[in-house]
Amino acid sequence: MKDYLESIKSRDPAAKSILSIILTYPGVKAVLFHKIANFFFVAGFDLIARIISQTARFFTGIEIHPGAKIGKNLFIDHGMGVVIGETSEIGDNVTIYHAVTLGGISPSIDSERQRHEKRHPSIGNDVVIGSGAQILGPVKIGNNSRIAANAVVVNDVKGNATVIGIPAKEIKVGNKGTFKPYGVDDKVKDEK
Repeated sequence: MKDYLESIKSRDPAAKSILSIILTYPGVKAVLFHKIANFFFVAGFDLIARIISQTARFFTGIEIHPGAKIGKNLFIDHGMGVVIGETSEIGDNVTIYHAVTLGGISPSIDSERQRHEKRHPSIGNDVVIGSGAQILGPVKIGNNSRIAANAVVVNDVKGNATVIGIPAKEIKVGNKGTFKPYGVDDKVKDEK
């Protein structure tokens, strides 16, 4: 737990202390609730798992399906409006800003068939997802990638890439694994 909280402090200049993170960060609470909900989901107690996840949503504004697989040190900054779907997979040391969706595609069409297939994104390690970004379908986001604010990702993103726009396209920036809040910095060069 201490490593998790320290990882958040290292990524957020507004974090003044571990105590403030514990008491005031909704993303921390949502991740902790998810661990409990996921335990019940894996054990086959779906209804209890969903009740726990919906309780967390009520208190935090962050909805994480109990079936989502989350690696270590997920930091959901601000968090309001974040939705993480059932078959989502999130690697280690990922940062997600508010209003991000890791969603499925065509959820109301042939629902029975979709219950048994991968419908949501797989996010690699050390990825930053900017506010308002929508990552839709069973796409793969490579390690150290940056998804810019409000980007709509519907295709795979290779590692160490930065994508922007609707639909998201790769651009050249010097991120190469460094932390870039909201996915981009002031040296954006659009490759058209």
